Amino acid sequence: MTQRVDLGQMRHGTELLKRGFAKMQEGGVIMDVVNAEEAHIAEDAGAVSVMALERVPADIRSSGGVARMSHPDMIKEIIETTSIPVMAKARIGHDEEARVLEALGADMIDESEVLTPADPFFHIAKNNFTVPFVCGCTNLGEAVRRVAEGAAMMRTKGEAGTGNVVSAVQHSRLVENEISHAQSIGEEGRSEMVDIIMQGFQRINKVSSFNLDPDSTPFGSMNEVRAEVSSVLEDVARLGRLPVVTFSAGGISTPADAALMMKHGMDGIFVGSGIFKSSDPIQTAEAIVLATHHFEDPSVVAEASAMIGEPMPGLEIETLDIRMEERGWETHNFPRVVPNFRFLDFLGFDGRSSDSSSTPVPPRVNEPLSSNISSNDPASSSLSDGDLIASLTD
Repeated sequence: MTQRVDLGQMRHGTELLKRGFAKMQEGGVIMDVVNAEEAHIAEDAGAVSVMALERVPADIRSSGGVARMSHPDMIKEIIETTSIPVMAKARIGHDEEARVLEALGADMIDESEVLTPADPFFHIAKNNFTVPFVCGCTNLGEAVRRVAEGAAMMRTKGEAGTGNVVSAVQHSRLVENEISHAQSIGEEGRSEMVDIIMQGFQRINKVSSFNLDPDSTPFGSMNEVRAEVSSVLEDVARLGRLPVVTFSAGGISTPADAALMMKHGMDGIFVGSGIFKSSDPIQTAEAIVLATHHFEDPSVVAEASAMIGEPMPGLEIETLDIRMEERGWETHNFPRVVPNFRFLDFLGFDGRSSDSSSTPVPPRVNEPLSSNISSNDPASSSLSDGDLIASLTD
């Protein structure tokens, strides 16, 4: 992500205002809080905003059940008692939760996979709101769709509530490599990418018993959506980054984690469970802010790392029953094509599907691509660049 977001390139006033608010968060830390006391800790530590929710992701994960929008009284209390912007989460596709949050005066809405998704087919039509939205992504196709729908800010999803930064790193690397790919293949190649990205708006076709071919979406006609997707992808290719402010989230629990994600080109950091599940939330909050601001200075990151006590207990991603990062896309219904290793060798898979019982084998450097793919894998014989992109779209 090589350039800063140029607000002078915005196409209309509302877009400028929404992305302008997001740009105000650039370089900072946004912290999850569950009450006014935690909001004050975040503000005193130097957070640029707080995210008001009833339970931090670690508690949502451990408690189970349906996670919904926070109670309005809690959100109002935090808004009334802090001087920094207050964000709040709505379920994926739940327009009415978003309208409630807008009416309450939330400064930004996170259409979040941390909550239980409400719509299995579409996200919220974010251009229908005055308040700006932030959304999560695991890959470029997902990010382009969300920006085309009206998201003013993006974040890598990571795996919230785990204290494990590996998924956040995976998503940032994947987006970065796919952006480089989009830049290298020219307009014709990007047109093929648009074809594949558009499949994410046609999920309802795949679960119907009939041969549906709907022309309308909550975001406009398919032709209108395609034009917007194409425009966003061209912006990506021109800028060498997403055209909106992009934060990292999910699993960040130490100052070193925050510095790592900033070094990966992120514009800022979301921290949820990592602060208030640590042994000393006040010191941890201050340390993560310090490391985020001075991520290029190892001596300052070392100082920040020495400030904290015990970080939150971490979870191995492979042991999770629920993968929040997969919410908002159809992995539970549709087979996922195995990634091609032409620019995904960092994932360390051998080409078998994610539900394979065999142990993944990292590809060797300079090993022929075909040897990384299981011979009995139906996708192994003809993975083109288009197939590769398809495997990474939600």
